[in-house]
Amino acid sequence: MGQIEQGLERALRTRPVPSSTQARLRFLLAAHRGSTQRVAAVLGVSQRTVQRWVMKKPGARRPPGPMQVRAIEEAVLARWQPRVRARRRAQAEAEGFVFHTRARFGFAAPAGSSDDPRVRWITQDLPGEVARELFAARDASAGEQQQTVILARALGHAYFREWGRRAHGLHVSFSDVEFADFSIG
Repeated sequence: MGQIEQGLERALRTRPVPSSTQARLRFLLAAHRGSTQRVAAVLGVSQRTVQRWVMKKPGARRPPGPMQVRAIEEAVLARWQPRVRARRRAQAEAEGFVFHTRARFGFAAPAGSSDDPRVRWITQDLPGEVARELFAARDASAGEQQQTVILARALGHAYFREWGRRAHGLHVSFSDVEFADFSIG
């Protein structure tokens, strides 16, 4: 998961995801009404394995391995705040969002210009069309590169060309994203 994908996920949540494996297992059990059988089916392990993971006795508890920890994390992320995420996504698509980033920006400009790529901090309001395009790309399992192209085009239009008021022939290059953060609402 790249920086842009992580930023989108953080923007859609209002509460932090449980950080420990035990807290994540408790959440999964609560989401499945205490059924270790359903949790086991979601994680692709046996019911007895899930029972061992959540056992209260000190000697009986066996911690999950690295692959199981990753599966638990993915299952929790998929089920964390679904209604909040849907509401915030709809809000971003309707009203837009603020994009904060530190990345390398440069321009395709005539020879002799000083538009070589350099790291910049940018905070820019972007419209809902960009949010719709980003979410559509994410839903289609587009990679970080395609999401970067979408944001480069949007930032070029909004930030560098001031919504079409200047620098009409400017082509923006956007790379080496150090962080990408989104503010919705």
